Order: sequence, then C-alpha cells, then structure tokens
Amino acid sequence: MRALLWFLCLTLFAGALHAQERRASHCIALAESTDGLEYLQKASWQDPVSRDSVHIRYIAHASFLLRTEGGLNVVTDFTGFTGSAPLIPDAVTMNHAHETHWTAHPDPAIPHVLQGWGPAGTGAQHHLDLGEMLIRNVPTDIRNMFGGVEPLGNSIFVFEAAGLCIGHLGHLHHVPTPEQFAALGRLDVVMAAVDGGITLPLDQMLEVLGRLRSSVIIPMHWFTDYSLERFLARVGPEFSVVNEGNSTLTVSLRSLPSRPTIHVLRPRYLEAGE
Repeated sequence: MRALLWFLCLTLFAGALHAQERRASHCIALAESTDGLEYLQKASWQDPVSRDSVHIRYIAHASFLLRTEGGLNVVTDFTGFTGSAPLIPDAVTMNHAHETHWTAHPDPAIPHVLQGWGPAGTGAQHHLDLGEMLIRNVPTDIRNMFGGVEPLGNSIFVFEAAGLCIGHLGHLHHVPTPEQFAALGRLDVVMAAVDGGITLPLDQMLEVLGRLRSSVIIPMHWFTDYSLERFLARVGPEFSVVNEGNSTLTVSLRSLPSRPTIHVLRPRYLEAGE
C-alpha cells in the first residue's frame, strides 16, 4: 500500500512539472507569417528553451527530439536508442514500416509510447494532452513487404506546442487524401522524408510540401549527402535553403520565415555530458 501511495505521489509530481499552460496553436487555421528568420542554435540539448519556443534536435534517420520551455521531451520515430545521454522521454512516437522507425521493446519507464499503427491495419488514434504539448496523429497507408498495401499502417504525428504546429510525416508512402490534409491543418514546421523512393518519389513529396505550405521544412530519411543534395537541387525558387551544418534549431511563431525555408539539420545522437 505504501509503495502504491509513493507511486501515485511521484505521478502527480511529474504531471505538475509539465502542467504548464499550452499556447493555443492554429493548425486548422491559416496564420499570418512574420518577417525575419531568427534561429537560435544551442550548445546543449539540455539548455533551457526560450519562451514560447520549441527546441528541435535531429538525432538520427527519422528521429527528432522536441523539447519545450518547461522541459518536456518527446522523441519521434523512436528506435529505443537516442545516444549515450541518459534520457527517458515523456513521450515517444513510432511507425513500423521498418525497424529504423520503431522498437518492440521501449523502456517501460517511458510514460507514453504512441504507436502509429493499430492491429490488423485498423489504424491508430491518438490525442494526448501533456499540458505544454498536444500530440495527435493522422493515419496513412503504407506498402508492405509483399508489395501490397497495409491500410493505415503509418501515422503523420502532429505536435502542438508554443502556438506552433509541428508535423512529422513518418514513413509516408502516398500523397495524403484531401480529408487527410484537412485533418492535418496548417503545419508551421514539417519533417519530411526526402530519400526519393523508399518513401515517396521526390515529385510527390514536393507536391505534399506544396500543399502543406509549411514555413520550415526539415529534410530527414536521406541516408547520404547525395540523396540530400538531389532533393535540394529539385526544390523550386520559392524555397529558401539554410544549410549551416547544425543539428539543432529553436523555433517560435515570431521567428517563422515569411518565405518557405528548407532548414537542413545534421543528425547527431545525444551525448552524455553534452
């Protein structure tokens, strides 16, 4: 009984740490962009996050760490390994197209493990309110190993925090339907697979990015510099490109560029002592 009471106290305390008020986002409404591009590079992923901002760290392949002002940590396409730093995320999301996007054995200490698929192609539905961040998903289909289609086997996850809508397209295998685009709403920041074939051909991915009208696009799932450069060579003049060799950026509503910007991040695992 004493152990149960201790567990409940710890749970309530942890919840209070992240129970800060979330600034309302505008995913479903088009918002005005503000002029200027002011990304703040941090020396450590553990440094305090600026007010009304979200810190993004590219970890590997399709995994990103999203960190809020209150210290909430969320990892996308979690594989079970984020580096040598001792991190237990508050929540992780996963997709199961390949083992580089999920793990069958997440640490049981992680409070929220969100699978982007359901049993037998039934899809998943998530609407997780963590106080500072709301996590939701829009299911999409994926190809299976036999060349067929697994209905609703992938999820596009949307993270609403600091007034921003941040989307992770996951292992997207088709252009979303009008209904799926409507469910996503306006994404201020989007992580997009740009491998050019294992997920979507580049023409289709550029079509998706054009429809989303995101202010900041972060390429992922690009394997080599060659595939990354091939993507960058295909984007039109309507996109700006920032490629400074960094692994992190901090973004806020006030720093969103007025022109769609591809912000290249370099993957880097979280290191102990960083």
